[in-house]
Amino acid sequence: MTIEHQAPLWLPGGHLQTIYPVVLSRLQKDYSSTHHRPVHRVRVDTPDGDFIDFDWFEPVNPPSPWATVVLFHGLEGSSQSVYARAFAEEASSRGLRLVVPHFRGCSGELNRLPRAYHSGDIDEIDWMMRLVAGQSHGQPLFALGVSLGGNALMAWAGRRLPETHDQWPQLVSLAAVSSPLNLAAAGRAIDTGLNRILYADYFLKTMREKAQTKWQQFPGLFDLQTILRAKTLRVFDDLFTARLHGFKNVDDYYERASALPWLPYVAKPSLILNARNDPFIPWESVTLEAVGQACPRVTQWLPGQGGHVGFVSSLPNKPLGWPGSLQPMTAQVLNWLTGQAPAA
Repeated sequence: MTIEHQAPLWLPGGHLQTIYPVVLSRLQKDYSSTHHRPVHRVRVDTPDGDFIDFDWFEPVNPPSPWATVVLFHGLEGSSQSVYARAFAEEASSRGLRLVVPHFRGCSGELNRLPRAYHSGDIDEIDWMMRLVAGQSHGQPLFALGVSLGGNALMAWAGRRLPETHDQWPQLVSLAAVSSPLNLAAAGRAIDTGLNRILYADYFLKTMREKAQTKWQQFPGLFDLQTILRAKTLRVFDDLFTARLHGFKNVDDYYERASALPWLPYVAKPSLILNARNDPFIPWESVTLEAVGQACPRVTQWLPGQGGHVGFVSSLPNKPLGWPGSLQPMTAQVLNWLTGQAPAA
């Protein structure tokens, strides 16, 4: 089984397939679904004195018992990202509940501590997963991550999960969608040429704003003026992300946080999905062949089209760019995840 995706003929190339659903979804403010209740937010204090906001999407008529899907969002994402809403709708249509734990500072409110979040934050993933598992009452649990969230999830699956495998009987399977499993390669690509204008500048705008707010919260925490002048994500990651989270520099961060070297040790069935025309994740850098050793629990899909978390398709009665236009991708990913469950 592999994903089959054909973008509309009028939407050629990785850039358009990446940008179109995001831009159009922002023009459609009144998002609703017949399948799930409005999001229910739960704030939970972390062991270190901070907080995490969990947004829950629940089916209107849930089965009993029901399974849970936990989704880890991407860089500067949230439960309102177009892909999160698309997965929420697809999960809810199947009677599954879906929860989006927000990385620190991504739920609309500044977090309390100096730290923020990063691509290899396996301690945070572990704590979030354990909290969701505790709310699942022993029922099946599926986990997926998108972009940055997918790298963090797979790093956790390869580094932490093997040591604690017996503690996760209800965790069935995992998936990473459009994830930069080789952070150095993705970092070089996003800071180069047109990518720098279309994507790096877009992310840097909100990241610099958050850094400035964080500095006001903790004056002197870092060199604010240098960070505000950062023109690439690599420079920002070197001055802010790496230093704030205990890495020596950006190269140390990219090397230690990348999930790719840990895929051979993943202890649960896992799916890796990357489009070959993703503008800023070179697909050759994230293939299982690039790992250099067998990855027995990992399945990889590398469709030719889809862009970065794009995968837009034309569907009857679904406005293009609406989360429902991502339904083929979300359906196939959830089909794979749930298909790993043992037969009843």
